[in-house]
Amino acid sequence: MVRVPNVTRADAQAAVRNPLAFIAARWTPDPRTVRRAALAALVMSVVIVVTGGAVRLTGSGLGCPTWPKCTDDSIAATREMGLHGVIEFGNRLLTYVLCAAVGWAIVAARSQKPFRRSFTRLGWAQFWLVMGNAVLGGIVVLVGLNPYTVAAHFLLSSALIAVATVMWQRTREGDGEPRPLVGKAVQQLVWFMVAASVLLIVVGTVVTGAGPHAGDSSEVERMPLDWETVSKLHAVLAWIVVTLTFALWFVLKAVDAPQGPLHRTRELFVVLLAQGVIGYVQYFTDLPEVLVALHMLGSCVMWIWVVRVLLSLRERPEAATAGVPGPAPEATLTA
Repeated sequence: MVRVPNVTRADAQAAVRNPLAFIAARWTPDPRTVRRAALAALVMSVVIVVTGGAVRLTGSGLGCPTWPKCTDDSIAATREMGLHGVIEFGNRLLTYVLCAAVGWAIVAARSQKPFRRSFTRLGWAQFWLVMGNAVLGGIVVLVGLNPYTVAAHFLLSSALIAVATVMWQRTREGDGEPRPLVGKAVQQLVWFMVAASVLLIVVGTVVTGAGPHAGDSSEVERMPLDWETVSKLHAVLAWIVVTLTFALWFVLKAVDAPQGPLHRTRELFVVLLAQGVIGYVQYFTDLPEVLVALHMLGSCVMWIWVVRVLLSLRERPEAATAGVPGPAPEATLTA
């Protein structure tokens, strides 16, 4: 039986003063644990988007009519609030699960040896994005599901997914200077694709803001735009992204690029085709809630793969000083 070491008063004071450094001094996760922690944060960032969409699609957006409490007198949903209150409050509770996943990623990154400051900062960036989005989600409720705040809520979630994807990718890389695997022309083509993808997501939030799924059964403000016209613009942008992706795959094959960029581009192309099928079916079947939810999930997966394609264009070897021990955990109080 392993003997548990005694915790001295100095240990307790160190844990209170800097708990991350205290944990890092006594635990070194293996690379698989760090990858799993980063992946858990990424998965939860997608789950919170999909469940948030479920809140809107079931008309539960104001199931809890105020924030941060569910009602003026109760922090949780009450029986009188019915199913809508349960759904909305359940989505709020998932924010704590997301925080736990991001917290685990931060602890694992901070405890990794050697210490990687830039890697740990990616975890903290996710934390602050989650906090910002939680406050923005409260504002969405307080302003009665104003469509512009709902759009901002989704876009901030997309930023969280992008950072989580980068952190997950960095678990497989070192901290050396990035080395490009393709030429400048190919990199520029990918950046055009990324820009078109961002525009596609932004216009997608406008489609949502002008569309029929307002998020609540009562009268909710919608964006003063023709929904069908915006939907057609969204479809045009989707075809532009598909075309750029196919062109990228063709160029990568022509220049005999490494397998990494080729595989990520081919995977993105498949994701885009599946997302397009769902999009057209939901359009011609009057937006059934299940297909809209699948389309939101597809949007998240598409965005993850766009970021993965961008990251696949370079490699990051271990830094030259990787074998040199980093600062003592107790001394790094700001990490």
